[in-house]
Order: sequence, then C-alpha cells, then structure tokens
Amino acid sequence: MSDAAGVTVFLDRDGTLNREKHHLSDPDDLELIPGAAKGLRALMLYGCRLVVVTNQSPIGRGIFDEARLHEIHGRLAAMLSRDEGVTIDGWYWCPHLPDAGCRCRKPEIGMFLQARDELGVDLKRSWMVGDKLIDTQAGCLAGARTVLVATGYGKEQHELPERTEWVDFFVPSMLEAAELIVEQQGLP
Repeated sequence: MSDAAGVTVFLDRDGTLNREKHHLSDPDDLELIPGAAKGLRALMLYGCRLVVVTNQSPIGRGIFDEARLHEIHGRLAAMLSRDEGVTIDGWYWCPHLPDAGCRCRKPEIGMFLQARDELGVDLKRSWMVGDKLIDTQAGCLAGARTVLVATGYGKEQHELPERTEWVDFFVPSMLEAAELIVEQQGLP
C-alpha cells in the first residue's frame, strides 16, 4: 500500500470544479459543481496537495485582466473553504491566446513544470483531473495519471477517438475522481 504523501492532484477549473461558463469574468457567476468540494476535501484528508492549472485566454483577449482573475480565484477559494474546508496549494494559469505559441497553455506542460519547480511536485506521483482532452493530454505529457470527468465538456470529449491515448480513467464528476485516486493510491 502506498500513501498520499507527495501526491499532487492537478485540477482544471472551469467544467471540473465550477460550472462551465463561456469566458467566466464575474466572480459572482461562480457556481461549484455538486460534490466537487467534497471530493477535494477527501483528497486533502489523505494528504494530497491540490493545484489548479487553468487556461485563461480572456486575459489575452482583453475581456478581463489578471486582477479580475485573482478576484475570481479568491472567490472560488472562499467557496471551497466555506463548503468543505478545502485549501488549494497552488494556482497556475495561462493568460495567452490559443495561437500564441506559449509553453504554458494546456496541452503544453509549462504550468506543471512551474508547479514542480515552485512547490516541489513529483510529477510522476501526480494526477490530472479535467473535463477536456487538452487537460488530460497535458497531464500525460507531464508524467501524471489522468482522469477525465463527465462534467463540463467531458461527456463529449470522451466520445473522441483520441481519448484512448490521453485518458487513464473516465468518471462522472470530481467526487468520483477523488474516490478513484484514493483507491488507486491504495489508501484505506
């Protein structure tokens, strides 16, 4: 049996933790997906670190700035803490447009490498949970095991043939993803 010490769970934000809203720009529009906070709490109880990695092209599009993103993340952090006492250990985002050619926008692994360097993450002992194949592809390329959730775009993404290359597990939601990770880590 292994334990969760040193295990980091990377999390997509929109469609995985909170309901998908096109270019979410207002903190008041945040709505947690049912069970997401409970799943994160279970991971915390087993000692897993939680790190959000999110593409945020609205910054590059001029829809909002990084100060507004901090407000959104602050509200999300408060909601998670209020609902289940969840603490996110790291917040990483890519502010670039999809065609910018940066190294941080998922499916690139720049955010994972940044977390590795700043937080001491062991990528081989990590997991990536998201609702899009770009999330799981980034996780795979970073060396993590991957979970595609059916929330957000997950149901449609699971129908794509390339999922077999990038998805280790497919589950209904973050709550089931947490249960799966706990089980796969061999935790009681």
